Amino acid sequence: MISSETIQDYLARLAARQPTPGGGAAAALHAAQGAALVAMVARYTTGAKFEQHAALVARVTAAADHLVDEAVRLADADEHAFQAVIDSYKLPSDTDELKAARKAAIQAALVQAAQTPAQLIRVAGEVVELATDLLDAANPNVISDVAAAADAARAAATTARVNIDINVVAIKDPAARAQLAGETDGLEDKVVLAADSLVKRVRERILS
Repeated sequence: MISSETIQDYLARLAARQPTPGGGAAAALHAAQGAALVAMVARYTTGAKFEQHAALVARVTAAADHLVDEAVRLADADEHAFQAVIDSYKLPSDTDELKAARKAAIQAALVQAAQTPAQLIRVAGEVVELATDLLDAANPNVISDVAAAADAARAAATTARVNIDINVVAIKDPAARAQLAGETDGLEDKVVLAADSLVKRVRERILS
């Protein structure tokens, strides 16, 4: 599991000629890093100087810590879901019954594999929202990390979108495709716009 291995072991597996982990897991770790950066900035925004923001900082810290855990969970879930897709393609198809069972298993696995990045886009959006909430109160000494968090979340969202797309095109069930579209269409664009806006605001403050 990604959540219990070293960075070096994870990167070695990511670089290997093997199907998992892949871009979906990497996207989830982008989100985890973004959330962790938000939590770090919040923890630097404490003490007498920032006392008036104590309630906001406490809320952001707790929420960001939760999103770190959620994103890492999704990294593991993505690896498991894609492995299930691979395993379903290896099922026997020697008879008509086995062919039908294999086809059903593939379709179910593809739908599940698209659900994980769909959840990840929402997590990425929440990371950007927290970073935006924190910006005006944030300790100026670590304000660049607010932008870093936004960019990490942006990468998570755009990569998750591609992973949804590659699964959806292979899903035959129109109802399943429509449901996924309803859950995710437009979400990634909102995250990108919000992240880009936040990075712009951070840079303007740094350079002013």
